[in-house]
Amino acid sequence: MSASASMAESGRAAKAAGRQAADSKVMVGLARAGLAARGLLYILVGVIAVQIAFGDKNQEADRGGAVEEIGSKPFGEAMLWVLVVALIGMSLWRLVEAAFGQAVPDGGKAGKRLMSLGRAIFYGVVVASLIRTLTASDGGGGQGQEQGGSSNKTSKDLTAKALDWPGGRYLVGLAGLVLLGVGIGMAVRYALRKFREKLNTGEMSPLQRRMVDLLGMIGGISRGVVFGAAGVFVVVAAVKFDPDRAKGVDETLRSFAGTPVGPALLVAIALGLVVFGLYSFCEARWRRVR
Repeated sequence: MSASASMAESGRAAKAAGRQAADSKVMVGLARAGLAARGLLYILVGVIAVQIAFGDKNQEADRGGAVEEIGSKPFGEAMLWVLVVALIGMSLWRLVEAAFGQAVPDGGKAGKRLMSLGRAIFYGVVVASLIRTLTASDGGGGQGQEQGGSSNKTSKDLTAKALDWPGGRYLVGLAGLVLLGVGIGMAVRYALRKFREKLNTGEMSPLQRRMVDLLGMIGGISRGVVFGAAGVFVVVAAVKFDPDRAKGVDETLRSFAGTPVGPALLVAIALGLVVFGLYSFCEARWRRVR
């Protein structure tokens, strides 16, 4: 056998081994645990946002606030380590999707695989932030914002750095438009129930399908609204050349209370995020992972 043929054979064997590992029960379990962890974070962010709407201004309605909420409970540090493992599973699963394609129609297309890679990187950053929180000197309790970082501060800091680059205003504006587009696209896809293609609907009863449809539509649209609104604020920061105009998840949610509708809109969006968390639990049960 020639050297080139031997290398090709080795490559095929490595790919087959990778595919086998990707379809293993361990990977499937990690993926489902990651989806459940995502659901828990969204539920906590939504609950905190509801509390803000009713006058509790002490916590931040973002991932850091959710981490702080978990850490303040009995066995909170242990729960956060479980969350870390679950989110590592989410990141690994997304890397597998990037390598082999998503378990949906046309899941092997470059665009879908690139999206999976972006999600893998995002959850990797989340895991790194959580580990920094947990390895702080006091064990992590109550340090979600200090160690994990406020989404508001992170957004403003990143925007300020980008605005200092050559052509930074245009780059920030483009990033804001992309985020806005992601939010709109997300809301439209969930409104049209495109998420069904990701689920093993054949394993659901008619009642379960209706329930999952309702949770997915309400939760996905709410999530899209938050993403889109955050994108608008980034665009405004670029136009005004003012990084303070950029807002993280917390300030974006609080901005809904400043509309003519008042706190009622914030409550509606916050409850929608809670619903998305519940939908994530449904994905953990019925998502096509392999």
